Amino acid sequence: MPTTSTTSLAGFDLDAFVTATLAEDLGQAGDITSAAVIPADARFGATMDSREAIIVAGLLIAEAFFRALDPAVRIERLVEEGARVSAGADLMRLEGSARALLTAERSALNTVQHLSGIATMTRSYADKLLGTGAILLDTRKTLPGLRVLEKYATRTGGAQNHRMGLWDAAMIKDNHVAVAGGVAEAVRRARDAGIAEVIVEVDRVDQIEPALAAGATRLLLDNMDPPTLRGAVTLVGGRVPTEASGGVRLETIRAIGETGVTYVSVGRLTQSAPAADIGLDFVLA
Repeated sequence: MPTTSTTSLAGFDLDAFVTATLAEDLGQAGDITSAAVIPADARFGATMDSREAIIVAGLLIAEAFFRALDPAVRIERLVEEGARVSAGADLMRLEGSARALLTAERSALNTVQHLSGIATMTRSYADKLLGTGAILLDTRKTLPGLRVLEKYATRTGGAQNHRMGLWDAAMIKDNHVAVAGGVAEAVRRARDAGIAEVIVEVDRVDQIEPALAAGATRLLLDNMDPPTLRGAVTLVGGRVPTEASGGVRLETIRAIGETGVTYVSVGRLTQSAPAADIGLDFVLA
């Protein structure tokens, strides 16, 4: 059976997530519909399938929802995480308590639909960059509480993770520069604080040399068109990695990647991905 290790979700408390999500859905009274309609000893078989072509992400989390309510449920995952599947593909088979499977269904599907939607959009952007040498990055534009899951989905779709949070690298942006009094001064303060990785957002070419002279370790070239990006990359001359960011769309990302930038970051991957169309069809076991 294909497996995905929980190490893929390092830093994420899956048990706590499942418990809190089910508690939100069940409230104080529980699943009153299933309790009233479904006999306690009834058993169901079910197949999770995709109604459209997708990149699959989140089956591990779906499985955790079903096992939380029926520890004896039989689950067969039919595809690997990250698989590219066509419409109609079966993703998972289950057999267990009818009440438990029906109660867990919505939480499991919501998660797989959301994460597979992110992975699918990410793959479409990553495919556009093939052959350019540029690496696709996600951003911190994630839903509160779901960052680890959403960044897992972008990795599954072919991106690399940018900063996980405010703690793992300094990123000096325009507002930091305004308060500090200039790009060079902002970078100097970050380096004096002992921060090893200092990413600096520049929106003008004339900010590049002051940022580099002060010790920037990466330049984020913000909202520059491809000709300007190409000139900026030439000016940097490989001294530090460069990242193109701001307003990147599927129809523009290849031209951006072809400018020679090291990275292209895209907030839309987690901010705007539509949910994948995935369903769960039940039959009496």
